[in-house]
Amino acid sequence: METFQRLLIAGPCAIESEEIVDRTAAALAALRDRTDWRIYFKASFDKANRTSIHAFRGLGMDRGLQILDTIRQRYGLPILTDIHEAWQAAPASEVADVLQIPAFLCRQTDLITAAARSGRIVNIKKGQFLSGDDMRYPIEKARAAGAREVWATERGELFGYNDLIVDFRNIPRMRQYADKVVMDCTHAVQTLGGEGDHSGGDIRYVPMMARAARAFGADGFYFEVHPTPQEALSDSRTMITPARLSEILDSL
Repeated sequence: METFQRLLIAGPCAIESEEIVDRTAAALAALRDRTDWRIYFKASFDKANRTSIHAFRGLGMDRGLQILDTIRQRYGLPILTDIHEAWQAAPASEVADVLQIPAFLCRQTDLITAAARSGRIVNIKKGQFLSGDDMRYPIEKARAAGAREVWATERGELFGYNDLIVDFRNIPRMRQYADKVVMDCTHAVQTLGGEGDHSGGDIRYVPMMARAARAFGADGFYFEVHPTPQEALSDSRTMITPARLSEILDSL
């Protein structure tokens, strides 16, 4: 029987402020200390793929990386952050333990190559337009560039114009190629651009996403977490509170 790895990626969608990031990290560190979950703190210094030009993107790379480095040192949490351009890999790798390739960019060869050459773990989010088997090619790009470890994250497929649907068969399919397969339980319940100039979603389905992924053999789970999701500047419809996260983890 395979060992349940209890790998968790969690944190706010975007770095809104040092206060919000610190509050979230403190809650996650407390969760780590009372459980056996291995938690990677996730937050984005720049959300370059927001629906609207007017949407909040983050605090920028310089300030964002400073905040993430503070979190790493203060709470001992390893860091995951995403990059959107190849040149960002080197500075981000000085702080982050995992460099993430966004789903919309998962076929960008130069971006994947730069992340792989950084020496950090590379987490490639599966594009909403790819099957699980198609992910072998982005993963092969990372390995060819020297990546020491490659993860793949499932986050659903486009179903119609705005909605997502999850084919959980992608989890065992991607495990043929990736070192670990993670289920993104909060992005998977999004409706892309479903509320006009921003995405919507339905968090009622987040616990079910996690339990189904567990049944299909996921190595880890990904949740966007915020102290007050309804006030978040990005992904407010699909983030959950630390308390709700703790309940979901207990159910796994």
